[in-house]
Amino acid sequence: MYGMLPEDFTAMGAPGRGEHIFAMIQRPWEYREGFPRLSREIREWLAANLDTALPEVAERHASEDGSTKLMLRLADGECIETVHMPREVRNPRVTLCVSSQVGCAMGCAFCATGTLGIRRNLTAAEIVGQVLGTLRELGPERPHAITLVFMGMGEPLHNLDQVHRAILILNHTRGLNISTRRITVSTSGLVPGIERLARLEPRPWLAVSLNASRDEARSALMPVNRAWNMARLRKALEDWPLGEREKLTIEYVLVAGENDALEDADRLAEWMGELRKGHNLNLIRLNEHDAAPFREPEEARVDAFVARLKARGCFVTVRKSRGRDIQGACGQLVKKGGDS
Repeated sequence: MYGMLPEDFTAMGAPGRGEHIFAMIQRPWEYREGFPRLSREIREWLAANLDTALPEVAERHASEDGSTKLMLRLADGECIETVHMPREVRNPRVTLCVSSQVGCAMGCAFCATGTLGIRRNLTAAEIVGQVLGTLRELGPERPHAITLVFMGMGEPLHNLDQVHRAILILNHTRGLNISTRRITVSTSGLVPGIERLARLEPRPWLAVSLNASRDEARSALMPVNRAWNMARLRKALEDWPLGEREKLTIEYVLVAGENDALEDADRLAEWMGELRKGHNLNLIRLNEHDAAPFREPEEARVDAFVARLKARGCFVTVRKSRGRDIQGACGQLVKKGGDS
């Protein structure tokens, strides 16, 4: 049900207007349990024809930094993790880090999710249900305060059909109406997916996980580089048709002794090229976990890396990872059904 658009309800012969049914289902602040603003006839039709259950909250872990990690159990017993991150800024907002797959096939050496392997893709209904279920559990009540990042479990571009359909639903004016400026899809560098996503509408913003300054090192950390190397990835980004005020984000996880030398910073700046102008280079200290032998670099090493990049004209931010104490930060999501 959560993967349906207004016209789908109409095509299935639902009583009532498809747009009204869609709006009541997708706007959690306008209904209570059982969709009382829908007629009994419509509610009975939904119960008889469609799965109306949201994912079950199987575990909830609160971080000292205010973020919360939810483990959500899907209908078949598989589990995914979602992270809810409030930001106390001038206009308080919430970022939801959502998953697109159970597990991941990419095998990045520093990422805990990759140890699961790929179990299956999520459907658009499960992705949207993940968002609505998290909002019901933790808020906020109004969608203008929501930012979505597809940076949870899985490689979104391995599941592009369902991810894009979910974005279409979440962006719909009769639903949550989340602007594509507030939806970011992060990829490990799956070039065919980047090229295909570039042609789709509505199109989210793009983040690319680079994590090395030369092909040999990137191939060791990220097997995807063996198929589409850094030059091929750079070409895909050059061809990305930027919209008004749109920015690309290049993500770089700093791993002690692997990719954090000043020579790496120089090569990274060189690879960025014209992307140094206005686009964001987002540095992330490795979030350590038991599944990988790597360690995060010391603060002085990070500071020196940042200074070298800025001296080379890069626009650099250092991301403060949320939820590290609850294993909810980037690269730490690993829960699955049956082992919680």
